[in-house]
Amino acid sequence: MLVRLLYASRAVDSSPAAIENILTQSRQYNPTCGITGILCYGGGIFLQAIEGGRNAVSDLYGHIQRDARHKDVVLLHYEEVTERRFGGWTMGQVNLARINTSIVLKYSEKPELDPYAVSGKVSLALLEELMATASIIGRS
Repeated sequence: MLVRLLYASRAVDSSPAAIENILTQSRQYNPTCGITGILCYGGGIFLQAIEGGRNAVSDLYGHIQRDARHKDVVLLHYEEVTERRFGGWTMGQVNLARINTSIVLKYSEKPELDPYAVSGKVSLALLEELMATASIIGRS
């Protein structure tokens, strides 16, 4: 059974090297577990959608909750799905510093990423729009 999980967290270390390390590790680990998804990062906040089998997604989310590189981990949305929405990425990346802020503003009160202030469905809609506007890099 396929599921999609969306969560937010704050980066403990927001240096470019630390963010790149998380992405590299995700891209190496995820294909072996059948995990796909995207990671959006901006202003010290991660917004991530992960898709795959129920057990694999649950195990990965548990690992993220215990990962010292993340704090304030919050589950935003979880659903059973019939197909993957982000299946083309082992872990696609969105750098909000490089996109038009009007896309983010469309889904929030301010032109900055704050998934803690909006619903999970709104955050998922933002990720889908970022995908539709080709704002996601790191396609594998």
